[in-house]
Amino acid sequence: MSDVEALAIVSEAYPLVKTGGLADVAGALPGALAREGVRATTLLPGYPAVTRALERAEEILAPSPLMGAPARVLRGRAGGLDLFVLDAPHLYDRPGNPYLGPDGRDYEDNPFRFAALAQVGAKLAFGEAAGYAPDVVHLHDWQSGLAAAYLRYDGRRRPGVVATVHNLAFQGQFPAALLPGLGLPPQAFSIEGVEYYGMIGFLKAALALADRITTVSPTYAAEIRTPEHGMGLDGLLRQRADVLSGVLNGVDADVWDPANDPFIVQPYDVDSIGLRPANKAALQEKFGLEPDPGALLLGVVSRLSWQKGLDLLFDSFDLLDRLGAQLAVLGSGEPALEQRLAAAAEARPGRVGALIGYDEATAHRIQAGADAIVIPSRFEPCGLTQLCALRYGALPIVARVGGLADTIVDANEMALAAGVATGVQFSPTTREMLASALERAARLWDDPQAWDATIQNGMLTDVSWRRPAAVYARLFRDLARERGQIRTQST
Repeated sequence: MSDVEALAIVSEAYPLVKTGGLADVAGALPGALAREGVRATTLLPGYPAVTRALERAEEILAPSPLMGAPARVLRGRAGGLDLFVLDAPHLYDRPGNPYLGPDGRDYEDNPFRFAALAQVGAKLAFGEAAGYAPDVVHLHDWQSGLAAAYLRYDGRRRPGVVATVHNLAFQGQFPAALLPGLGLPPQAFSIEGVEYYGMIGFLKAALALADRITTVSPTYAAEIRTPEHGMGLDGLLRQRADVLSGVLNGVDADVWDPANDPFIVQPYDVDSIGLRPANKAALQEKFGLEPDPGALLLGVVSRLSWQKGLDLLFDSFDLLDRLGAQLAVLGSGEPALEQRLAAAAEARPGRVGALIGYDEATAHRIQAGADAIVIPSRFEPCGLTQLCALRYGALPIVARVGGLADTIVDANEMALAAGVATGVQFSPTTREMLASALERAARLWDDPQAWDATIQNGMLTDVSWRRPAAVYARLFRDLARERGQIRTQST
């Protein structure tokens, strides 16, 4: 039984298509919302992986022509999700990354590809598909942001709009000359609308025109209202502070469950943590590291980018040598960082291992086998990696920013004495402070009783979607009621 119908518009969702944490959130939140009485249906682009997986598809809308060619909206299920799929081959029938071409550059027609997604989302929101009329529209990041403009400037009665910022650094800015081709009226190009420093701002449109704004941690919600972290949007976010809130992400407790993880060598839980070392041995073998159970094995699962602070870790190889630590890294990104990592693995065989790219199974194996997970981000809206680490009994070593600050309790003397520590934090995000954090983690590793207690605290922490979903459900319900659209009964 549900009393709120929500339409989520998003560019990726696990397990169908994933480039990062956005997909994990989009894949897990609908199921958690259902337990709170909110039925969520997700609108996704018709990438090949999505259309192949769609079950019992039926055409419910034909918004043609759409950006110059025929298109249709299919309704069905895939990956455990209730879906609308925008089947527009001229926009989405492309192999590989959903945003980038084979040359690693953004597709030149990305503004039209994601404006089309937003346009169709607005049509669904207005009830143009028979038998469907959502109470709330939930926008995720810039790719869906223009839906707020299509809904605002259409003039028809619309449902409430919630915009969630997963990473303010990615804003979707495109030339003003595209405005007519995107199907927006001239009046939309204003400071109150989509105009952003002379460009069309997809994310800016969402932030300016949504009824509510959320981001993925309370600390990040405060940070983005400052010039340091606001990425040019801090003024607008300060102006809209009364509708801005931070809601921590969770992880899918079924997907990330060390007791029932098909990707790892040896399942375990908090009561059988003694089985975990078998996963460490398997990880050392996979990454070509020395089979040393006593070495502190550090893991990294990350984009290799300036934001993630991996350059600071790569500046610390000499310290890792002195600590006798090992390092296993899974990630890809900036070529210079990829090259530095590859060179370090070659120069330190048995001590540093690297896999350039992303592989879901290997990500699980690092969480299950590493002793600690290092996340030295310069900014981090929420982060899911540290939440997985808590669940898998790996010590998070994190910068004190954004969601990392909100989710990890630093193992300082008072926290250790009180029995509440779950990881190691450091601030500011510098090489020196990261080095201090690594040394603290090494000292904790040398104290098995304190280490085990800290790991157990983490594994007992609820990092699921239960609490965040309840917050979103209240937000959706309040907004629907405010706009007079709450339904008394829906099945």
